Amino acid sequence: MGFCAWEETKLQKTKAKSEMEAIRTAEVLKDSFLAFGEKFTILLKGIANRLNIVLLVRIIGIGLLIAITLLNSSVHAQNGTSTSKKFTVCIDPGHGGNQPGTFGAFSKEKDVTLKISLLLGKILEESMPDVKVVYTRKTDMTIGLRERAKVANDNHADIFLSIHANSLPETTPYARKQAIFGTETYVLGLHKTQESLEVAMRENSVILLEENYEEKYQGFEPNSPESYILFSLNQSANHEASIQLASLIEDQFGNRAGRKSRGVKQAGFQVLWETAMPAVLIEIGYLSNVKEEKELNTSQVQEYIASAIYRAVKEYKNKVKSLN
Repeated sequence: MGFCAWEETKLQKTKAKSEMEAIRTAEVLKDSFLAFGEKFTILLKGIANRLNIVLLVRIIGIGLLIAITLLNSSVHAQNGTSTSKKFTVCIDPGHGGNQPGTFGAFSKEKDVTLKISLLLGKILEESMPDVKVVYTRKTDMTIGLRERAKVANDNHADIFLSIHANSLPETTPYARKQAIFGTETYVLGLHKTQESLEVAMRENSVILLEENYEEKYQGFEPNSPESYILFSLNQSANHEASIQLASLIEDQFGNRAGRKSRGVKQAGFQVLWETAMPAVLIEIGYLSNVKEEKELNTSQVQEYIASAIYRAVKEYKNKVKSLN
């Protein structure tokens, strides 16, 4: 074989080898693109499913509020009350009588909560003539937790507002007491923090002052953490609406009333468990904090707090009305 023929044969083999490598490369790229396409399709489906889930959750939230509103209307109709009745707000000033609640340096919880509650009711009645206000107490009187809820239930209230003042335990170091202040609004649920459990225990402990409390509250022991497990098993149908109301209240406190909002929380409050409508327990501030105690006893701050709750109630009512 001559040199030229040998060189031509070598070029042909090199060309054939290059073509084979090109084919293999093309096949690898094809497989890669197919794999990418499959993964991208799965990703798109995942995103779509996530968006559908978020949308579904939102729809369920709105649906629950609608269902609760319709359910309340149905209950009123069955009890012989008109579905066009006034929107009813039950205001519950915490403690009273021989149940003073927590103490500050110079004031008692039962007195501060009563003043703000009466002021809130006055603002509601003057600003919203289509709203009916009922109170669990309007004077310094003793009333049990079950009786408070009964007032709301018997009046077919649309919402229940239990107003309280907070405090840290007496054994808390002074520096920490002065560092903790602000508002908290609770809905019924199982506590998620030790702090929430302690607040619920303190507020529920008033039942120990009631006669035959063990029989009356079916063995519920306010100082036993185990007793609070039952609240996780009895989530109210009004839970979602209660959270919405609580969120509106805390938003008003933090953005309009100049208070420090510590947020919406949940814990096992007996008085909320007994109610048959959206219900919240509002802690308006800490009497264990010297500065905040002084503020809570001024007419100006009391008006700020009452006005904030009023605006939240008005917004909540308008949202419910828009769904009907």
